[in-house]
Amino acid sequence: MAERFSGKYSPSPSGADPAPRPQGASRAEKRTGWLFLVALPFAVKAFFQDPAGLTRNLAAFAVLVLAAWLTREGIRAAEAYAARSTARRPALPRKMIGSILTALGLGIGAASGGEMAALLLGLTGAALHLYAFGPDPTRDKGMEGIDTFQQDRVGRIVAEGEAYLKEMRAAADRAGDRQITARVDRFAITARTLFRTVEEDPRDLTAARRYLGVYLMGARDATIKFADLWTKTRDAGARADYEALLDDLETNFAQRTTALLTDNRSDLDIEIGVLRDRLKREGVRLDPYPPKSGE
Repeated sequence: MAERFSGKYSPSPSGADPAPRPQGASRAEKRTGWLFLVALPFAVKAFFQDPAGLTRNLAAFAVLVLAAWLTREGIRAAEAYAARSTARRPALPRKMIGSILTALGLGIGAASGGEMAALLLGLTGAALHLYAFGPDPTRDKGMEGIDTFQQDRVGRIVAEGEAYLKEMRAAADRAGDRQITARVDRFAITARTLFRTVEEDPRDLTAARRYLGVYLMGARDATIKFADLWTKTRDAGARADYEALLDDLETNFAQRTTALLTDNRSDLDIEIGVLRDRLKREGVRLDPYPPKSGE
Protein backbone atom coordinates (compact mmCIF):
# COMPACT_ATOMS: atom_id res chain seq x y z
CA MET A 1 0.00 0.00 0.00
CA ALA A 2 1.26 3.48 -0.83
CA GLU A 3 2.54 5.46 2.13
CA ARG A 4 1.30 8.90 3.01
CA PHE A 5 3.72 11.78 2.68
CA SER A 6 3.90 15.43 3.64
CA GLY A 7 5.47 18.29 1.81
CA LYS A 8 4.98 21.69 0.29
CA TYR A 9 1.85 20.72 -1.57
CA SER A 10 0.37 18.33 0.97
CA PRO A 11 -3.02 19.63 2.13
CA SER A 12 -2.39 18.90 5.81
CA PRO A 13 0.70 19.94 7.76
CA SER A 14 3.24 17.51 9.10
CA GLY A 15 2.09 15.95 12.31
CA ALA A 16 -1.58 16.16 11.44
CA ASP A 17 -3.74 13.09 11.57
CA PRO A 18 -3.22 11.09 8.40
CA ALA A 19 -5.99 11.04 5.88
CA PRO A 20 -7.89 7.76 5.72
CA ARG A 21 -6.40 5.34 3.27
CA PRO A 22 -8.39 3.35 0.77
CA GLN A 23 -8.98 -0.14 2.06
CA GLY A 24 -8.09 -3.30 0.22
CA ALA A 25 -10.10 -6.48 0.27
CA SER A 26 -12.05 -7.05 3.48
CA ARG A 27 -11.54 -10.11 5.66
CA ALA A 28 -14.78 -11.62 4.37
CA GLU A 29 -13.67 -11.10 0.78
CA LYS A 30 -10.28 -12.64 1.48
CA ARG A 31 -11.98 -15.72 2.95
CA THR A 32 -13.44 -16.47 -0.47
CA GLY A 33 -9.92 -17.55 -1.44
CA TRP A 34 -10.60 -20.78 0.48
CA LEU A 35 -13.51 -21.48 -1.86
CA PHE A 36 -11.17 -21.44 -4.83
CA LEU A 37 -8.83 -23.79 -2.98
CA VAL A 38 -11.70 -26.20 -2.28
CA ALA A 39 -12.29 -26.43 -6.04
CA LEU A 40 -8.66 -27.15 -6.89
CA PRO A 41 -8.47 -30.84 -5.80
CA PHE A 42 -11.27 -31.71 -8.23
CA ALA A 43 -9.24 -30.29 -11.13
CA VAL A 44 -6.16 -32.26 -10.09
CA LYS A 45 -8.12 -35.46 -9.46
CA ALA A 46 -9.86 -35.26 -12.85
CA PHE A 47 -6.75 -36.23 -14.80
CA PHE A 48 -6.43 -39.55 -12.94
CA GLN A 49 -9.95 -40.74 -13.77
CA ASP A 50 -11.73 -42.50 -16.58
CA PRO A 51 -13.62 -40.29 -19.06
CA ALA A 52 -16.75 -40.23 -16.89
CA GLY A 53 -14.70 -39.33 -13.81
CA LEU A 54 -12.79 -36.71 -15.77
CA THR A 55 -16.01 -35.04 -16.88
CA ARG A 56 -17.55 -35.23 -13.39
CA ASN A 57 -14.55 -33.76 -11.59
CA LEU A 58 -14.01 -30.99 -14.12
CA ALA A 59 -17.71 -30.10 -13.86
CA ALA A 60 -17.40 -29.97 -10.06
CA PHE A 61 -14.33 -27.75 -10.38
CA ALA A 62 -16.08 -25.34 -12.77
CA VAL A 63 -19.21 -25.07 -10.62
CA LEU A 64 -17.20 -24.45 -7.44
CA VAL A 65 -15.07 -21.77 -9.11
CA LEU A 66 -18.24 -20.05 -10.32
CA ALA A 67 -19.65 -20.29 -6.77
CA ALA A 68 -16.51 -18.73 -5.33
CA TRP A 69 -16.54 -15.89 -7.86
CA LEU A 70 -20.23 -15.13 -7.27
CA THR A 71 -19.67 -15.20 -3.51
CA ARG A 72 -16.82 -12.70 -3.80
CA GLU A 73 -18.96 -10.39 -5.94
CA GLY A 74 -21.83 -10.78 -3.48
CA ILE A 75 -19.62 -9.78 -0.57
CA ARG A 76 -18.48 -6.67 -2.44
CA ALA A 77 -22.08 -5.74 -3.19
CA ALA A 78 -23.14 -6.33 0.43
CA GLU A 79 -20.27 -4.21 1.76
CA ALA A 80 -21.13 -1.39 -0.63
CA TYR A 81 -24.75 -1.66 0.57
CA ALA A 82 -23.67 -1.54 4.23
CA ALA A 83 -21.41 1.48 3.67
CA ARG A 84 -24.25 3.68 2.42
CA SER A 85 -27.16 5.12 4.32
CA THR A 86 -29.39 4.78 1.26
CA ALA A 87 -29.05 1.81 -1.05
CA ARG A 88 -31.03 -0.68 -3.04
CA ARG A 89 -30.72 -4.34 -2.32
CA PRO A 90 -28.50 -6.19 -4.81
CA ALA A 91 -30.49 -7.12 -7.90
CA LEU A 92 -28.91 -10.58 -7.92
CA PRO A 93 -28.49 -12.51 -4.61
CA ARG A 94 -24.98 -13.62 -5.46
CA LYS A 95 -24.06 -15.08 -2.08
CA MET A 96 -27.20 -17.21 -1.96
CA ILE A 97 -26.56 -18.43 -5.50
CA GLY A 98 -22.99 -19.14 -4.40
CA SER A 99 -24.32 -21.33 -1.57
CA ILE A 100 -26.50 -23.29 -3.98
CA LEU A 101 -23.66 -23.72 -6.48
CA THR A 102 -21.30 -24.82 -3.70
CA ALA A 103 -23.77 -27.53 -2.75
CA LEU A 104 -24.15 -28.54 -6.39
CA GLY A 105 -20.39 -28.60 -7.05
CA LEU A 106 -19.61 -30.68 -3.97
CA GLY A 107 -22.48 -33.01 -4.78
CA ILE A 108 -21.20 -33.55 -8.32
CA GLY A 109 -17.70 -34.18 -7.03
CA ALA A 110 -18.93 -36.74 -4.47
CA ALA A 111 -21.36 -38.49 -6.82
CA SER A 112 -18.99 -41.44 -7.26
CA GLY A 113 -19.57 -42.30 -3.59
CA GLY A 114 -23.32 -42.64 -3.96
CA GLU A 115 -26.34 -40.39 -3.91
CA MET A 116 -26.51 -40.12 -0.11
CA ALA A 117 -22.86 -39.09 0.17
CA ALA A 118 -23.34 -36.47 -2.56
CA LEU A 119 -26.48 -35.12 -0.87
CA LEU A 120 -24.92 -34.93 2.59
CA LEU A 121 -21.73 -33.30 1.35
CA GLY A 122 -23.67 -30.79 -0.72
CA LEU A 123 -25.97 -29.81 2.16
CA THR A 124 -23.02 -29.52 4.52
CA GLY A 125 -21.17 -27.29 2.05
CA ALA A 126 -24.21 -25.05 1.58
CA ALA A 127 -24.73 -24.72 5.34
CA LEU A 128 -21.07 -23.87 5.97
CA HIS A 129 -21.10 -21.37 3.10
CA LEU A 130 -24.18 -19.63 4.50
CA TYR A 131 -22.66 -19.59 8.00
CA ALA A 132 -19.33 -18.19 6.77
CA PHE A 133 -20.63 -15.51 4.40
CA GLY A 134 -24.22 -14.85 5.42
CA PRO A 135 -27.18 -13.99 3.20
CA ASP A 136 -27.48 -11.09 0.76
CA PRO A 137 -29.31 -7.88 1.75
CA THR A 138 -32.99 -8.39 0.98
CA ARG A 139 -34.46 -4.91 1.45
CA ASP A 140 -33.83 -1.43 0.13
CA LYS A 141 -32.34 0.85 2.77
CA GLY A 142 -33.26 4.50 3.36
CA MET A 143 -35.17 4.76 0.08
CA GLU A 144 -38.45 6.02 1.50
CA GLY A 145 -39.58 9.17 -0.30
CA ILE A 146 -36.70 9.09 -2.80
CA ASP A 147 -37.42 9.42 -6.50
CA THR A 148 -36.15 6.15 -7.94
CA PHE A 149 -35.65 7.71 -11.39
CA GLN A 150 -33.41 10.37 -9.85
CA GLN A 151 -31.61 7.70 -7.84
CA ASP A 152 -30.90 5.78 -11.05
CA ARG A 153 -29.45 8.93 -12.63
CA VAL A 154 -27.20 9.38 -9.63
CA GLY A 155 -26.06 5.78 -9.89
CA ARG A 156 -25.09 6.17 -13.54
CA ILE A 157 -23.19 9.41 -12.97
CA VAL A 158 -21.40 8.07 -9.88
CA ALA A 159 -20.37 4.99 -11.88
CA GLU A 160 -18.93 7.35 -14.49
CA GLY A 161 -17.04 9.22 -11.77
CA GLU A 162 -15.69 5.97 -10.33
CA ALA A 163 -14.39 5.06 -13.78
CA TYR A 164 -12.51 8.37 -13.96
CA LEU A 165 -10.98 7.75 -10.53
CA LYS A 166 -9.91 4.27 -11.59
CA GLU A 167 -8.20 5.69 -14.67
CA MET A 168 -6.50 8.34 -12.52
CA ARG A 169 -5.14 5.63 -10.23
CA ALA A 170 -3.92 3.58 -13.20
CA ALA A 171 -2.10 6.62 -14.61
CA ALA A 172 -0.57 7.39 -11.20
CA ASP A 173 0.65 3.79 -10.92
CA ARG A 174 2.20 4.10 -14.36
CA ALA A 175 4.14 7.16 -13.18
CA GLY A 176 5.94 4.85 -10.75
CA ASP A 177 5.99 7.31 -7.84
CA ARG A 178 4.49 6.12 -4.55
CA GLN A 179 3.93 9.65 -3.29
CA ILE A 180 1.95 10.60 -6.37
CA THR A 181 -0.11 7.42 -6.03
CA ALA A 182 -0.82 8.25 -2.38
CA ARG A 183 -1.80 11.79 -3.35
CA VAL A 184 -4.24 10.51 -5.97
CA ASP A 185 -5.68 8.08 -3.42
CA ARG A 186 -6.31 10.92 -1.01
CA PHE A 187 -8.06 12.97 -3.69
CA ALA A 188 -10.19 9.90 -4.53
CA ILE A 189 -11.33 9.70 -0.90
CA THR A 190 -12.49 13.33 -1.07
CA ALA A 191 -14.26 12.74 -4.39
CA ARG A 192 -16.02 9.65 -3.05
CA THR A 193 -17.24 11.63 -0.05
CA LEU A 194 -19.03 13.87 -2.55
CA PHE A 195 -20.37 10.75 -4.31
CA ARG A 196 -21.86 9.45 -1.07
CA THR A 197 -23.38 12.86 -0.26
CA VAL A 198 -25.18 12.99 -3.60
CA GLU A 199 -26.29 9.36 -3.30
CA GLU A 200 -27.86 10.08 0.06
CA ASP A 201 -29.81 13.04 -1.35
CA PRO A 202 -30.27 12.74 -5.13
CA ARG A 203 -31.72 16.26 -5.22
CA ASP A 204 -28.13 17.49 -4.95
CA LEU A 205 -27.24 15.97 -8.31
CA THR A 206 -27.85 19.13 -10.34
CA ALA A 207 -25.50 21.13 -8.13
CA ALA A 208 -22.76 18.50 -8.10
CA ARG A 209 -23.05 17.04 -11.58
CA ARG A 210 -20.14 18.97 -13.11
CA TYR A 211 -17.91 17.78 -10.29
CA LEU A 212 -18.92 14.16 -10.82
CA GLY A 213 -18.38 14.34 -14.57
CA VAL A 214 -16.59 17.24 -16.21
CA TYR A 215 -14.09 18.05 -13.47
CA LEU A 216 -13.25 14.44 -12.72
CA MET A 217 -12.71 13.90 -16.43
CA GLY A 218 -10.38 16.92 -16.40
CA ALA A 219 -8.54 15.51 -13.38
CA ARG A 220 -8.13 12.18 -15.19
CA ASP A 221 -6.79 13.87 -18.32
CA ALA A 222 -4.36 15.96 -16.26
CA THR A 223 -3.14 12.82 -14.47
CA ILE A 224 -2.56 10.98 -17.73
CA LYS A 225 -0.64 13.95 -19.15
CA PHE A 226 1.47 14.20 -16.01
CA ALA A 227 2.22 10.45 -15.99
CA ASP A 228 3.32 10.59 -19.63
CA LEU A 229 5.59 13.56 -18.97
CA TRP A 230 6.97 12.27 -15.66
CA THR A 231 7.98 8.88 -17.06
CA LYS A 232 9.96 10.61 -19.82
CA THR A 233 11.51 13.66 -18.13
CA ARG A 234 11.15 13.46 -14.32
CA ASP A 235 10.37 17.17 -14.51
CA ALA A 236 10.14 18.46 -10.91
CA GLY A 237 8.26 21.55 -12.06
CA ALA A 238 5.58 19.44 -13.73
CA ARG A 239 5.28 17.38 -10.58
CA ALA A 240 4.84 20.49 -8.41
CA ASP A 241 2.21 21.86 -10.80
CA TYR A 242 0.32 18.58 -10.79
CA GLU A 243 0.33 18.32 -7.00
CA ALA A 244 -0.88 21.93 -6.78
CA LEU A 245 -3.69 21.04 -9.19
CA LEU A 246 -4.72 18.11 -6.99
CA ASP A 247 -4.73 20.44 -3.99
CA ASP A 248 -7.06 22.82 -5.80
CA LEU A 249 -9.32 20.00 -6.93
CA GLU A 250 -9.46 18.44 -3.48
CA THR A 251 -10.26 21.79 -1.86
CA ASN A 252 -13.06 22.48 -4.32
CA PHE A 253 -14.56 19.01 -3.99
CA ALA A 254 -14.49 19.31 -0.20
CA GLN A 255 -16.10 22.76 -0.35
CA ARG A 256 -18.83 21.47 -2.62
CA THR A 257 -19.53 18.59 -0.24
CA THR A 258 -19.74 21.01 2.69
CA ALA A 259 -22.07 23.29 0.77
CA LEU A 260 -24.38 20.39 -0.04
CA LEU A 261 -24.38 19.13 3.53
CA THR A 262 -25.23 22.59 4.89
CA ASP A 263 -27.74 23.18 2.06
CA ASN A 264 -26.02 26.49 1.33
CA ARG A 265 -27.44 26.84 -2.17
CA SER A 266 -26.26 30.42 -2.64
CA ASP A 267 -22.62 29.29 -2.53
CA LEU A 268 -22.91 26.27 -4.78
CA ASP A 269 -21.35 27.77 -7.94
CA ILE A 270 -18.76 30.13 -6.48
CA GLU A 271 -15.78 27.86 -7.16
CA ILE A 272 -16.75 26.60 -10.63
CA GLY A 273 -15.14 29.40 -12.64
CA VAL A 274 -11.92 29.17 -10.65
CA LEU A 275 -11.76 25.41 -11.07
CA ARG A 276 -12.37 25.56 -14.81
CA ASP A 277 -9.64 28.17 -15.23
CA ARG A 278 -7.24 26.04 -13.17
CA LEU A 279 -7.82 22.97 -15.33
CA LYS A 280 -7.51 25.01 -18.54
CA ARG A 281 -4.12 26.32 -17.39
CA GLU A 282 -3.02 22.71 -17.14
CA GLY A 283 -3.97 22.24 -20.78
CA VAL A 284 -7.06 20.15 -20.04
CA ARG A 285 -9.93 20.83 -22.42
CA LEU A 286 -13.36 20.81 -20.77
CA ASP A 287 -16.15 20.06 -23.20
CA PRO A 288 -19.58 21.53 -22.59
CA TYR A 289 -21.70 19.43 -20.29
CA PRO A 290 -25.30 20.25 -21.24
CA PRO A 291 -28.09 18.64 -19.28
CA LYS A 292 -29.83 15.77 -20.96
CA SER A 293 -33.37 16.18 -22.16
CA GLY A 294 -35.88 15.91 -19.36
CA GLU A 295 -33.31 16.75 -16.67
